[in-house]
Amino acid sequence: MKVSEAMHGPAEWVEADTPVSEIAARMAKDDIGAVPIGKNDKLIGMITDRDLATRVVAKGLNAKKTTAEEVMTKGIVYCRTEETVEDAVHLMDQKKIRRLPVLDDKMRLTGMLSLGDVAHAAGLQLAGELTRAVADHHK
Repeated sequence: MKVSEAMHGPAEWVEADTPVSEIAARMAKDDIGAVPIGKNDKLIGMITDRDLATRVVAKGLNAKKTTAEEVMTKGIVYCRTEETVEDAVHLMDQKKIRRLPVLDDKMRLTGMLSLGDVAHAAGLQLAGELTRAVADHHK
């Protein structure tokens, strides 16, 4: 199965200078746990709910003044729409991540592939293997 068949979309990224308070509000409104971050028309990072908790709240930063770029996870790991779900799962396993931005053939963000998407599309065995892999550091 191709990633394009399993992912959820559409997906949008926010600008690097966006206050994290706006990102948190968006996460709450859309019931999502990660938002890709862009600058100069390129993806440059990702903000997760965990990033907000550990890099903003735990440090007592002002969420209205702190920008995405200041606390995001830098760099971007992504997959492509035409890749197989199995290949994407191997990448998630290798990088120990639960969500992947999905880029199309023009390198444009088109969706997200999450652990939940894998569970629904690829079956329980593959989802179970991925869950074990990304939770490995919690032993």
